[in-house]
Parts: sequence; C-alpha cells; structure tokens
Amino acid sequence: MTHTHEHLDIFSASGLLHILEDALLDTLKVLPFLFAAFLLLEFLEKHAGDRLNRFFLRAGRAGPLVGAALGCVPQCGFSVLSANLYAGGIISRGTLLAVFLSTSDEAVLLLAAQPRRYMDILYLLLTKVVVAVLFGYAVDLFARRRPKSARTPQIHDICDHEHCGCHAHKGIWIPALLHTAKIFGFLLAVTSVLSFAVAALGTERISRLLLTDSFFQPFLAAVVGLIPNCAASVLLTQLYLEGALSFGSVIAGLCTGAGAGLLVLFRENRRPKDNLLNVGLLYLAAVAAGLILQAVGV
Repeated sequence: MTHTHEHLDIFSASGLLHILEDALLDTLKVLPFLFAAFLLLEFLEKHAGDRLNRFFLRAGRAGPLVGAALGCVPQCGFSVLSANLYAGGIISRGTLLAVFLSTSDEAVLLLAAQPRRYMDILYLLLTKVVVAVLFGYAVDLFARRRPKSARTPQIHDICDHEHCGCHAHKGIWIPALLHTAKIFGFLLAVTSVLSFAVAALGTERISRLLLTDSFFQPFLAAVVGLIPNCAASVLLTQLYLEGALSFGSVIAGLCTGAGAGLLVLFRENRRPKDNLLNVGLLYLAAVAAGLILQAVGV
C-alpha cells in the first residue's frame, strides 16, 4: 500500500478501480513469499511433525531460545503448534510466550515485497527475538511448568483449526496452494480496505488517530496486535510502511500478534484464568519493548 490517491475522486468508479488495482499489485508482490512459507509448513508436517514434537520435549531449558527462533518463520503455524504443545503440558509458559512474541506472521512477507525495506526485516526479527528470549526466560524463572497431559499435539493442528480439508490431498503442493489462495484472498480484501481508508482519511488524520509520536501509541498498537487474525499484522505493517507507526509501536503490535495461536490456546487449554494470564504477560512484554524502543529513539 505504497501508492497515494490524493488527486483521485476515490468515490468515483475510476477512483475505486485505481485503488483496487494498486491493492492487487501490492498483494501480488507477497504471493511468492506466501506460497514458500506454506510449502515449508506442509513439508514439516509431512516429514518432520513427530520429530519436531520430540525436539521440543528435549529442548528443556533451551525452550525459550528455540521457541523464539522458530517463531521467526513467516506465518503463524508455529504459534498454533506451541499453543497445542503448551495445552498438552509439553512446553513451559516461557517457551509459549517466546514463540508468541517472535511470531512474524505476514509482517515479514509484506516487508520482503518492498526491496528498499530489507533492513527493516532484519531489525524487526532481531528485536522480536531478543524480546522473546529475554522475556521467555524471565517468565520461566518465576513460573512453574504446566503439568503434562496424555495429549500429544501435532503440527497439522493448523489445518484442523482452519477446516481447510487440505489433508484430503496427498503431497505438499496442493495443500500449500489451498492455504496460499485463502490467505491471498484475505490479504487482497484487507489491503483494498486499507488503501481506501488511507485515501479517504489521509495519512495525517490516521497518524492523529493512532497517536503518532505519543507515549501511548505502543499501548494502542499492542491492543490491535492481540486481534487473533492476520488482519492485525497486515494493518500494523502497512501503517508502519506509511509512516503512521513508529518502530517501537510496530514492535509492540507485532509482539502481541500471535495470530491463530491465541485462538488455539483458548480452545485447547481448558484453564481460562491461565489463558488470561498468558495474554496479560504477552501484552505487558510487548508494551514494555515498545516503550523502551521509543525512549531510546529507535
């Protein structure tokens, strides 16, 4: 969403068509990265799902470090996996939060489609990993491990969660294409709405609504990030690219953006108070990271 429409009548047919064309072009740039991410997840599910579960079991004290590294993989597949593993008592609270905090979701894919913003990807991932590792270990110092249960989660729970029916197909190509098509359509819709909103309101008004350069912006961004849908990360990343969000604020928002992982956590972990505690800790860590980055002028 890098185009401007200041001189267009956005409510005319030609104006709307121009906005939709720009949205389509922006979304098409993300398409190869989307497909590559889902192809990787399908490969892991088909060939390494059981080994990945055993790997988490053996990680022990390295859990938060391992979780933070895996969370960097674009898409929220590992946040869904970690939610199931936590519900089954296999990983610690700190490891769960480390995965959630480092989950990249669509942010990396959107930035990767911008040739001049590659360094932003590096800074974003490094910052999120540092926050995830530090906070994950801090939580594990003060929290006991969840008791183990008999349930053994699997990486294919991401597919079960989305009810996509992709397991009716053999191989990894068709399921990856099905997931890619679903997310591509969603991204196109969101990008179109955002493009129209930016054109109608203007960047300056959006900046005021988001409290640009305000102490409170990381608090607001972190609330947006908690929306358990990739729309949140799309919105935050696009606004960051437009200059309406500071780096500290986009970090705060993307750190709470665990995507479908939060939905799976509330569905699979039958302890509401425990889930609310995890969400509270996630929000606290994200806001703290955003405020620190703003304070040091990053």
